[in-house]
Amino acid sequence: MTEPIRQDPGRPASGVLGAARGGAPALALALGGTAWLLSLAGLALYLASGPRLTPDELFLLVDVTVGLVYGAVTALVLTRRRHVVGYLLALTSIGGAVSAFAGGWQVFALARGVDAGALADPFGWAWVPGTLAMFLVVPWLVRERPLGRAWWGPAAGALVALAALACSLLGAYDLLMPALAAAVVLGLMTAAATEVRRRRAGDAEAVGLDWLAAGTAVLAASFVPLLLPEGLVAPWLTPALHLASQALFPAAILSVVLRQRLWGVEVAVSRTLLAGALTVGLAAIYLVVSVLLTGLVPGQGLAQALAAAAVVVAVQPTRLWLQRRVRVMVYGVAHDPWRVAGRMGTALGRSPDPEALLASLVESVGTALRLESVTLLAGGPGEEAVMTAWGTASAGATRVPLTAGAEQVGVLAVTARPGEALDARTGRALEELAAVVTSGLVLARTAQELARTRERLTTARLQERRVIRRELHDGLGPWFAGLRLGLQGVANLVETDPAGAREMLAALRAELDQRVEDVRGLARALLPPALEELGLEAALREAAARHGENGFEVRLACDVPPELPAAVAAAAYGIAGEAILNAARHSGAAGCDLEVALDGAALRLSCRDDGAGLAADATPGVGTRAMRERAEELGGHVEIRALVPRGTSVVAVLPVGAR
Repeated sequence: MTEPIRQDPGRPASGVLGAARGGAPALALALGGTAWLLSLAGLALYLASGPRLTPDELFLLVDVTVGLVYGAVTALVLTRRRHVVGYLLALTSIGGAVSAFAGGWQVFALARGVDAGALADPFGWAWVPGTLAMFLVVPWLVRERPLGRAWWGPAAGALVALAALACSLLGAYDLLMPALAAAVVLGLMTAAATEVRRRRAGDAEAVGLDWLAAGTAVLAASFVPLLLPEGLVAPWLTPALHLASQALFPAAILSVVLRQRLWGVEVAVSRTLLAGALTVGLAAIYLVVSVLLTGLVPGQGLAQALAAAAVVVAVQPTRLWLQRRVRVMVYGVAHDPWRVAGRMGTALGRSPDPEALLASLVESVGTALRLESVTLLAGGPGEEAVMTAWGTASAGATRVPLTAGAEQVGVLAVTARPGEALDARTGRALEELAAVVTSGLVLARTAQELARTRERLTTARLQERRVIRRELHDGLGPWFAGLRLGLQGVANLVETDPAGAREMLAALRAELDQRVEDVRGLARALLPPALEELGLEAALREAAARHGENGFEVRLACDVPPELPAAVAAAAYGIAGEAILNAARHSGAAGCDLEVALDGAALRLSCRDDGAGLAADATPGVGTRAMRERAEELGGHVEIRALVPRGTSVVAVLPVGAR
């Protein structure tokens, strides 16, 4: 169904993320690799010292997790795009890795009874700038549009992060707590601002912002236990919240920054995000139930047991609830293309304008799947013409053929955003939505054909009215005027010359008989009674006989079934009558050959004469246009050509299935 896409290095878009250029694979590998090496080295030193899981050691494991998780995210993001968020991720991963190595060395040195020295100092401050920047600065920068008046957000976040770093470096821990308190408050404000932005943004820009807001709030709230009096909460709670947030927040960042183009890591990201969210949710349930029941339930450990039971009961429904939302965040509408297809299907019945309908469908595909451009082309292979387009392509397009039955009716050409690729899930969603676009294209084409048919019918009716008007104005009108004069002459002669009056009345009666026959001929030309009563062959034989009486021989060969559709019979009779009339008037021949027979699923009509033929400068007249219009109304065609050495041929082919 699709052709390979040719990726373009990308072009700048608007906003902070729009400052991104092509990826930097070498730099991404160096930064991510450094973070992993330092983190694994710190973990190895810790394991070699005999782990005891003290609070400091739990924070060491948090730093190891930060270095490994953000190192991987940094490598993935910078491989695809170079922008400020990627470099802030690198700062976080390197800071966490340095802190992990320093902490591992400190634990190892203490276990061996040696002085850790200055090499252990970064354990207390290396994590600060990157970790705080994650929830104080990054959420402001993850956007498609310029910051505008929101510049104060990342500026304030950077100042708080630098202040906390300075307090850590100087050992001013009495000032570090207020700095962390300010970070918590500003982080919650950042989460609220992200949620407000999600609510005000369009569907395309809002993708993943709800999870980014949740991740920001969780990461900010994970510092709250550090601010509480010692002993009020369990010492493991703070590092546990940090660990959970390091699963939730990076996945949210990854989904938003990469805009659902996760290049084969969708499953890993979605599972990590689900695990992190589930951990946070169950920990919250345990904490809330335990606190509420501690003062109500007697007995030591009973409240904790009931809280654990509540967690067990809540695992499955919480997992299912979170799983649905994780899929929406990671895959967007690609996880459920039928929902988008349903909205697009509703548009099929509401749009009165075919062009507006196609534009709406194309725009829906582009915005729902977060594409760079979508172009709809109509026509068969090699004959495609652009019907409508959304966005501007900067690279080769993926083409999805649109087929109705066995016929290709068009092509949907799409391009991914610069630096992105269409994954398999999005490709499947695109094919599902292409079926709705096909229906819209067929509907629009049918509406256009109906409009053209109405126009041809209107033109045919006008032509018939012109014929009737001409016959009345140029034929019957002057004759009735002459009849009045003749009757006046008879009145003048009836007393003085009765014999002359009788002769004049006889002449007027003969002329009246001729005019009556002319009116009958006009009626037969419009719709002969024989055609309705006896069928096409009888009507053609009657027409041939009339022309024979006037000295023009029509040699008829007709082999058609009596159940021929009325519309086909009427069109064939009209074309045959016009062809015979043209031959009688203009060819100079003594007659013509008229052949009518079925040819497969079509009726074939041929009228040939051996007259003067077509002039080189001949232009189609009203009759010629009328023949073509009659055939085209039924999906057929008329071919008129000169014969060699002389004569003219008119061939009409009419589909018998037409109604």
